[in-house]
Amino acid sequence: MSCRSMSSTPTDITSTADRPLLGILLMLGFCAVIPFADALAKLLGAEFPLLQLVVVRFATQVLLFVPIALIAGAVLFPSRRIVGLTLLRAMLQIAGLLLMFSALRVLPLADAIAIAFVMPFIILILGRFFLNEEVGRRRLIACAVGFAGTLMVVQPSFAAVGWAALLPIGVAFSFAFFMVVTRAMSREIDPLALQGATGLLALPLVAPLMLLPVAEVAPLVGWLPADGGQIWLFVALGVFGSIGHLLMTWSLKYAPSATLAPMQYLEIPMATLLGFFMFRDLPNGLAALGITVTIAAGLYIVLRERAVSRAAPSSPSPSPSSPPPSPPVA
Repeated sequence: MSCRSMSSTPTDITSTADRPLLGILLMLGFCAVIPFADALAKLLGAEFPLLQLVVVRFATQVLLFVPIALIAGAVLFPSRRIVGLTLLRAMLQIAGLLLMFSALRVLPLADAIAIAFVMPFIILILGRFFLNEEVGRRRLIACAVGFAGTLMVVQPSFAAVGWAALLPIGVAFSFAFFMVVTRAMSREIDPLALQGATGLLALPLVAPLMLLPVAEVAPLVGWLPADGGQIWLFVALGVFGSIGHLLMTWSLKYAPSATLAPMQYLEIPMATLLGFFMFRDLPNGLAALGITVTIAAGLYIVLRERAVSRAAPSSPSPSPSSPPPSPPVA
């Protein structure tokens, strides 16, 4: 049980109890926002070096969140442990973004995201063994049902894209570890500060690579000038990506990763809609059935958490003969 000092303020982040429904709502916000960033990455990645997209993404994150965090009085690096975990988080995010942006060059938007959804299974395993989180039978079933829906959406064809179809699996491993690391430190640092600090540590790792010459075919490194319209697309990429990951970070502050993992399947329907409107990728009947199954699995988690919250026994009021409760420990 977490204890709160008498001098604690509402912004005290070290004593926040789990609030699964709030965590789920924040994760739903992530699922609604982040496909826009992926769609923009697919659009821009066809013309610009992938690392240019990553640099813009982290630069926007720094510009958005570092000033707000400092004005709010948050500490970006409160301890050596947080510095180390934030650096690990930054490296995992760099790897995940590069793999995802690479996959989006050759795969439809919905397929790339859906293939990556072996991630909830990885998160369940990592959450159980590294964070000692409870993983119940119903959560496992919800993940399995959601993944079955994912397989209906994906319909992968290795004959069409070759080994590039495995890139989203690398994304899954990178972001599974990323989410577990985020959950492990979510009670020790403000989410805004964590996002800003991650950007500050990530930029020095990727920005120097912009000095390398641009390759002629499918460039990875280098910097190409953008026109007026493309500049706004880069800005939107940074804003959607940064806000999406802020929502994800907040969600992990309030709910275990095992609870949130099945909710991420709801990212697939949004990606499917964007894929149709932006790239004219229309899912067939089997894919539509898969989307329905995926949504059903996610909604089940919401209803399950609501039922658990309502069934949780409230603390009994002390009777006149009972001793007073112990004071909170500082």
